Order: sequence, then structure tokens, then C-alpha cells
Amino acid sequence: MPVLDYALLLDPPAFPAERYAILADRLAALMGTGNDVLLMQAEAVLALEAAATSLARPGLRALNIVTSPYGAWFGGWLARGGATVRNLTASPAKPVTLEEVERALDEGPGFDLLALVHAESASGILNPLPAIAALARQRGIVTLVDAVASIGGHAFEVDRLGIDIAVIGPQKALAGPAGVSAISVSEKAWELLSHGDAPANSMLSLLDQKKLWLDAGRGVLPGTPAPLEFYALEAALDRIEAEGLASANERHERAAAATRNGIRALGIPTWVEEAHASALVSTAILPDTVEAKAFLVAASQKQGADLSAGVGPGAERLIRLNHTGRRAHPEAVKANIAAFSSALKSLGHAADTDSALEATEKAYSDAPANGV
Repeated sequence: MPVLDYALLLDPPAFPAERYAILADRLAALMGTGNDVLLMQAEAVLALEAAATSLARPGLRALNIVTSPYGAWFGGWLARGGATVRNLTASPAKPVTLEEVERALDEGPGFDLLALVHAESASGILNPLPAIAALARQRGIVTLVDAVASIGGHAFEVDRLGIDIAVIGPQKALAGPAGVSAISVSEKAWELLSHGDAPANSMLSLLDQKKLWLDAGRGVLPGTPAPLEFYALEAALDRIEAEGLASANERHERAAAATRNGIRALGIPTWVEEAHASALVSTAILPDTVEAKAFLVAASQKQGADLSAGVGPGAERLIRLNHTGRRAHPEAVKANIAAFSSALKSLGHAADTDSALEATEKAYSDAPANGV
């Protein structure tokens, strides 16, 4: 393999100022929204912290749904700003249930904000966003959704769902750069964000972004933009638009089905049922006789595979098989299953690789022939 000359990435031309607004509009179309879209010059975790910091103030009452460390962080950021936060923590590494959310809303106090993660790559679960968003809408509660592991892999339409603040990043299903993210903000959310304790002169201030970019005509971004990130985002959007968002969602769904067929053919249980599983990552429960660290070391010997440990409480015995973005492809899926099987066998656990790969291929052969 030739050695790449990374010096070619130095001294890039500035990203044209008039194309920032076009990027925001293209992202809005992918998100299915007519709301304002802000471009954040950082990875999506900073965008989430900016949203929490901009919202937080004494008197704000928030129901924060925790299904991974990211949800816990968000609750901490809100509390740091003086908000009254009720953390609704689901069973470890499991999705929250609609009944749990409804009960928490009924118990109150009357919430101003409901925050949750849609799809969790940490444990491969999917929270019941449409039903939760409908509950919040009925009660007039502003909703904030971490959709970083949703866009491009799951149906996610901001306006149809009635989501007030949505945070996305292009680095997962869109297979784009990690150093830029976006936030959509509804009129109702701007009202909640406009308060006397809001941060100012800060990268964490959404009101600053509104004043310095939206209200200034959506030209060049404030600060010193990193042009490579925006050229890469533009290229990722070109690719996803050429494929079609619906096709990209279907490609991830097929990769998920094929992966789980292969896992089950190895005699390994998956973590959650299909209706509550992410389309970007599949999680399998490692047999008790297999040590997780040794398993991952063995799996890493197989070229083309991407297996990793689950993240957060309850995920200690979970193995994640990544089929996100460009990895939502038959060859990457088969590489993951082959590596999983090989690692099991190397540690003395019976595994039929051929049967697992056949089960994986069957998911693709049984799928409609309208894409990969």
C-alpha cells in the first residue's frame, strides 16, 4: 500500500463563504426540517454541550432520559447551569420504555424540556423516539434529541416528529468528517434559549451563533473555520444525496439484519430485539466462558473487521459489530462475522463460520434488489 503524503492537506483554500448557507440548507433537507440550522465547528459532543449550556438556567425543569454515558453527560451540563434535572435512567444499556417516560412526565414537576438520545452506538439500542416526541408535543414540552447515530441510518424527520432541537454529526451513517456538526432549532426552542442567564461570547452560546451568523445573513462563519472539514462535509452530502436518504437507511437496515443473522447462526444471542436495535451497530452477548479483552485481541487479527467492547454500565459483556456508514456493505459485514467466529474458535468456543456467513449472505439475497 503506498504511503500517503499528508502534506497535501496543508494550506487548503478557504471554504467559500456563500456555500456555508447552502450546506446548512442541505443538512436541513436531510433532517426534514424548515427550522434554523446552525453549523458547529466541532464534533457533535461540543454541539450537545452547547445546547445544554445555552438552555440551562435556574428555574428550567428538564426530564433527561439516560440510556448511555452521553445522556448522563447532558444531564450534568444542564445541572451545572442551575437547571432542575430529573434523570430518568433506563435499565443498564437498555432502551427506555414509553411507560417509564409517561410515568415520569405525570409525576412532574411540569417540565420545560425533554432530552434523549435516539440511537445509541454505545450499546446498539434504539429508543422509541416517535412515541416519546408525541407525548412531549401533547404536553407542550420542548424536545432535544441527540440524533448523531440516527441521520442516514434511521428514519429521522424533525418537523414530522415535532422535534425542537436536533443535534447531528456527519461522522457516522453519513460517513463524513468528525470535526463539524449541526443543530436545528425551532422557533419555540429559540424562545426557551432566549433568557438572561444565556452564555455570551462563547463557543457554547447558540445565541451567539444566531446573532453572528443567522442574523448576519449566513455568510462566513464566526471565528476561523477549518476548510477541510467543510469540504469533506460537502463531499459526504454529495455522496448521500446521490444515493438517496431512503436508500442509505435501507442499506443500514440490511447490514443490521445480515449481521444479526450471522451472530445468531454462531449460537450467540443479540442484546435487544429488532424493534429496539440500532441499524448502525449490532451488539452480541459474549459467552461467559470467553474473556472480553482476549476476544477483542483475537478478533483484531482479522483484516477488515471492526469489533469493539460495549460502552457504559450494563455493556461490559457486549461486543459491538460496526456496520456504520461505508461499512454498511456486504463485505464489511462478512468480515465482522468471520472475525467474530475466528475469535470464538481461537478461545476454545465452538463456531461454524461457514453457516454464519451463509446466514449473513441470505439476508442480502432475500432483500429487494434496489441497492447494496
